[in-house]
Amino acid sequence: MLYNLLSPLASDVSVLNLFRYITFRTGGAVMTALVVCFLCGPAVIRWLKARQVHGQPIRTDGPESHLLTKMGTPTMGGFIILLGLSVATLLWADLTNQYVWAVLLVTVGFGAVGFADDYLKLTRRNHKGLPGRLRLLLEITVALIAALWVMRITPAPLSDALAVPFLKAVLINLGWFFPAFAVIVMVGASNAVNLTDGLDGLAIVPVMIAAGCFALISYLVGNTVFANYLQLHFVSGSGELMVFCGALVGASLGFLWFNAPPAMVFMGDTGSLSVGGALGAISVITKHELVLIMIGGLFVLETVSVIVQVISFKLTGRRVFRMAPLHHHFEQKGWAEPTIVIRFWIIAFILALIGLSTLKLR
Repeated sequence: MLYNLLSPLASDVSVLNLFRYITFRTGGAVMTALVVCFLCGPAVIRWLKARQVHGQPIRTDGPESHLLTKMGTPTMGGFIILLGLSVATLLWADLTNQYVWAVLLVTVGFGAVGFADDYLKLTRRNHKGLPGRLRLLLEITVALIAALWVMRITPAPLSDALAVPFLKAVLINLGWFFPAFAVIVMVGASNAVNLTDGLDGLAIVPVMIAAGCFALISYLVGNTVFANYLQLHFVSGSGELMVFCGALVGASLGFLWFNAPPAMVFMGDTGSLSVGGALGAISVITKHELVLIMIGGLFVLETVSVIVQVISFKLTGRRVFRMAPLHHHFEQKGWAEPTIVIRFWIIAFILALIGLSTLKLR
């Protein structure tokens, strides 16, 4: 909004020329999202506590310690993230950029699905929210609309192609399979973050790390000079997503203030589904879907642990892990919660660095 209002006046007021720079507006988005979360967070938490007397329902089949340490903590804290993220993006991004609106569609759409899921869990007083098939159908619908939109506004030959890391000239034309592939990326990323969100602060820092990485990727891919120098596939207009990523970093940092152990509020599906979907959508637009697997490697590990556990139990009747997702396995082994969280943060940071290395290794 500020860009659209103030940048045309830059010829008359030179200081307003700052609003033409994506880097300046990204910094503004980070600080705005952070301040909004700090200011609104306490009020939102009080409101959630007033309406969630018993807090989030705790799974009886989960770690026994959670029945004592997590009981009474409200959920739906992802609303704080969505509030800071949306306000900052609308304030600092170029609102004529369709990529920004496509990512906002996924973020808010997945957030709405997560909100419905959280709401049903609270009203029914158990950990079962939306029926699994209905929830998946809603996520696929939102992701498919966004995928078709992105496919329409992205110029050929990138509109329906998959870029391969390390191979500068390789583009795999997916044709009309591309929307299905994009849906898999967005829905998969969304649910991977959701599976990771099981301990205080565990998911939000890797989300912040991934958002910071994709802020850089968006800037480079959307800049002709840098894209050519690094031999990346140039996507015109995608640089504006750096502002969105900056807003996500700021909102995540603000939410962490309230989610740090011991958490005052849980992210819930409202937050985890929305931020995961947003990362998936950005990776699709910037043609770095495969790099997301590396940058978000921690989310992948958590998801794979669940898949392996289910397949092993169904085929052999035995469990590979003491409990899935992976962070619960280490809880059962006696690791303290802060130890698991911080070590998983370190792993997320290392994997993000590996993912970023693909920008130069061509």
